[in-house]
This record gives sequence, C-alpha cells and structure tokens, in this order.
Amino acid sequence: MFGDGSRSKQEEQKDYEAFRLFLEKSCGIILGDDKHYLVQSRLKKLFKDKEISNLQALIREIENKPFSPLKQATIDAMTTNETLWFRDRHPFEYLVSTLFKERAKVSGKDIRIWSAACSYGQEPYSLSMCADEARKSGQLPIGSDVKIVATDISKSALDKAKRGHYESLALGRGLSPERLKFNFKDLGDGEWELNSRIKGKVDFRILNLQDRYNSMGKLDIIFCRNVLIYFSAEFKSDILTRMHACLKPNGYLFLGASEALPGLTDKFEMVPTKPGIVYRAK
Repeated sequence: MFGDGSRSKQEEQKDYEAFRLFLEKSCGIILGDDKHYLVQSRLKKLFKDKEISNLQALIREIENKPFSPLKQATIDAMTTNETLWFRDRHPFEYLVSTLFKERAKVSGKDIRIWSAACSYGQEPYSLSMCADEARKSGQLPIGSDVKIVATDISKSALDKAKRGHYESLALGRGLSPERLKFNFKDLGDGEWELNSRIKGKVDFRILNLQDRYNSMGKLDIIFCRNVLIYFSAEFKSDILTRMHACLKPNGYLFLGASEALPGLTDKFEMVPTKPGIVYRAK
C-alpha cells in the first residue's frame, strides 16, 4: 500500500479510492483496484520534493488550494509517459505511402494533423519527419504542406517537447541512426537537439481531453494512439465523437495497436492498412 506507515490498511485504501476519484474527475483516467504500486512510483518524487507524507495529505492540500501548482504537478506525474519514435511504424508508413497524396487532393495546400496526448513530443516530431521525407521523395505533392498540432495535459511535458532536446537513451527507442544523424545536432554528454526544420512544423498546445476541441479547427488526420486505454468506455465514446466532429469529410483517425473503436460505426469505417487498421470518418 501507499503511505508513511502512520495509517492503517483501511485508511490507506480509503485514501487510494479518494485519489482515484480525483484523477478521474481531473483528467478522465481510470485507475484499477490494484494500481497502488503505480501511484507510489509516479508520486514518489513529488512527495519527497513537496514534503507530503501520504495520499490523504496530498488530496487535502489540493482541496485547500485548488489553483496551486500542486494539482497540475500531480496530474503531470500520473499522466506523463515516455513514448517511442515512429511507434509501430505502419501508421507512419501508410501516412507517407497513401494519406499525404489523398488528403492533398481534398485539402489543397495544408494537411492538418492532430497528435493527441503527445507527451514529450516523439509522435508529433515523427510525423514532422515523415512530412519532411515525403516532400523530398515526392510523396507529398508540390504546393502542399503539413501542419501538426500536438496537445497534452501536462505543461511540463510540453515545455520539454518544445525545447526538442533528448538524451541518447530516449532517441534509441525507435529512431534509426540515419534519422538521428539527419535531424539532430549532437550537443555532447549524450544530449541531442532536434533541428528547427522539424520543430517548426509542430504547434504545441496544452489540452485536457475532457475540454472542448473548438480551438482545433478542422483536421485531416488525428493520431490518438495508446491513450484511450486509460479511460472509461463512456469517456472513450465521448472523446471519439468529438474527434469525429473535428475531422474533415473522410478524414482519418489512428488508434493504438491494442485499441479498438467502441461502437460508433455510424461515424467511422475501418480501413485495413496491411498491417494494422485506420478509421475513416463517415
């Protein structure tokens, strides 16, 4: 269980239930009954830095000061995940081989892509590299451009993403040596900086998926991958319904490899990409 040893097992369980409720109300994430270890590992540093003894004290502090940085820091700790470059590969390959040309015929100059829950920026920057490579190879039609909007609930994650600095270990997760050499500058001491050509295509914005999506405008493609697994079925349906409203006619939605569309067959149709699938808005 989670605590400083001053509380009984029953009290700790009550604290955990209260924290689960706080997290669901704040950002929609559902914690399982057996995720005490996850909370402990994610909040360990926060508890030490803020000198907070247990979950009860944390929740009480947030309730007493709802607009303090502590609430955002807690959400950041529970929602920010390290991810991969070009995760699963096939969505990015299909984007370059098929979708850039298809969407250019519909959208003309700008093809707009939304990377939802982008964490430290690996996904939107992978998309930007795809656009750059497609332009050079002729798979992105002349006169067309790709604009990427990347959102996350965590301000600290977005700040890191905007900076575009990554350690060698993070770059080794899915990024080829060729792409590393072509798109990054070696700063020494195991740190690399992404070049401005790739960074310049991405507009980072803070967004809680519980919020309205009006500011996103109309989009050609949405990447919402490995995100929905954390939400309730009702919240998943709500998110996808609102994302459908953001897509242009016949726009595309990419989900994670282990995620499925919960119903909504009136809004999306499945398109096999061999391997994988993508969902096209009706």
